[in-house]
Amino acid sequence: MNNPIPKSCFIFLSLLALSLSVTHGRSTRLEPCKRIVLYYHDILFNGTDAANATSVNITSPSAISKFEFGMMVVFDDPMTEDGRLLSPAVARAQGFYVYDKKDGYSAWFAYTLLFNSTDYKGTLNVIGSDPFPQETRDLSVVGGTGDFFMARGIVTFQTDDAQGDFYFRLKMDIKLYECYKI
Repeated sequence: MNNPIPKSCFIFLSLLALSLSVTHGRSTRLEPCKRIVLYYHDILFNGTDAANATSVNITSPSAISKFEFGMMVVFDDPMTEDGRLLSPAVARAQGFYVYDKKDGYSAWFAYTLLFNSTDYKGTLNVIGSDPFPQETRDLSVVGGTGDFFMARGIVTFQTDDAQGDFYFRLKMDIKLYECYKI
């Protein structure tokens, strides 16, 4: 009993396989479609230097933990390309983080990167956990506007510098895996 597959069935299966691999204009490669490395500079208000501060705690830490548990910080931080605080900002990071771990240092971030430069215009929205003791931490890029319309990807944090509890700099390796052109 030798029944050959009908030609129409073969064509249908071929088109089905092709349609499953096409993603309608977005990239599904394992390599990022766009990659940007920036440095995030956070200068926490210490009670005296309001002119230079870029962040402020808006709640006090709870008394149930020595790890700032419950403290929320709102920020408007400059982003530079070379890691130097005095370099021109290519973007701003605006949002908040909350110390969210009772028995260790960790924060949950929610912020928007606002770009308004000759290279990029638009925003990227980032959320996720930042457990400080880990050498690198990944947060999610959950959307964007302008040059980053509906972008999806990962931001890898790496602490680049920390000076007490009033200044820290993060190296942010932004890797976008879904890039759309509008």
